[in-house]
Amino acid sequence: MSLRQLLAATAITLVAGPAFAEFALDSRYQDTDGDMIADIPTDPAELVDPDTLVFAYTPVEDPAVYAEAWTDFITHMETVTGKKVQFYPIDSNAAQIEAMRAGRLHISGFNTGSNPLAVACGGFRPFAMMAAKDGSFGYEMEIITHPGSGIEAVEDLKNSKLAFTSETSNSGFKAPSALLESVYGLKAGTDFEPVFSGKHDNSILGVANKDYPAAAIANSVMYRMIDRDVIKADQVVSIYKSETFPTTGYGVAHNLTPELQEKIKDGFFSFNWEGTTLAAEFNKSGEEQFIPISFKENWAVIRQIDEATGVSYACQ
Repeated sequence: MSLRQLLAATAITLVAGPAFAEFALDSRYQDTDGDMIADIPTDPAELVDPDTLVFAYTPVEDPAVYAEAWTDFITHMETVTGKKVQFYPIDSNAAQIEAMRAGRLHISGFNTGSNPLAVACGGFRPFAMMAAKDGSFGYEMEIITHPGSGIEAVEDLKNSKLAFTSETSNSGFKAPSALLESVYGLKAGTDFEPVFSGKHDNSILGVANKDYPAAAIANSVMYRMIDRDVIKADQVVSIYKSETFPTTGYGVAHNLTPELQEKIKDGFFSFNWEGTTLAAEFNKSGEEQFIPISFKENWAVIRQIDEATGVSYACQ
């Protein structure tokens, strides 16, 4: 059974019963309209309207590359909101979620796997995703190795070492974990040795440099690294490719004033990509615009993976 079939079977089971019963927001947030994200507070005393908006992109190996990539977007967002916007380099998914929960982060892009936890624990309200010109979006999880590793198929991972990124990552941990145990009967710690690199960039470089025999990664990151000549395409070999998953979700902290949240949304959807620093980086993976998303609908498959792998949304 492929991962696609596994998740389809899971979806059928969930539809037959109470869907996504395990997902719930932290008690500090309310969801009165049933859209599965935190409501904007109705008490004016709970709303914030900061002079400087802090923006963060999902953790990457070299934040300087992405600080430059987001330059034109940030300038546009400053014009639309009338506020200073500061790019904040994040070094881990946990730190990113905690920053939003603590009120230090106002606008952010959370990666696919950490999106549900950011929504549940950080009060994150996602509303946008990058997409191609035709509106298509997403990426695939791939398990890669390097030439000469002796690994030619997923079954060959038995008694080997496999690099994951972090436990909150969809393609870097959750999806491959579900796949390996449910489809191939390979359990981490028993049938293969799991190691954690921290980031997709680290995993990809680790395989390309033969530090890891294999890794589970998001192929959109790999394509951009190949395009930037960080690695060569012939340094890696793919032994598995999944169905398409939603990519990074962009949104805001729930307690920004409604007016400010609307301005920020407008900043995303009115941004003209052509000739910008953002286009120069993300065109490498075919992305050319921001499109509206629904956490309830677009992240359904990710919550299914979380449920299948026993992920807890408890906030600490």
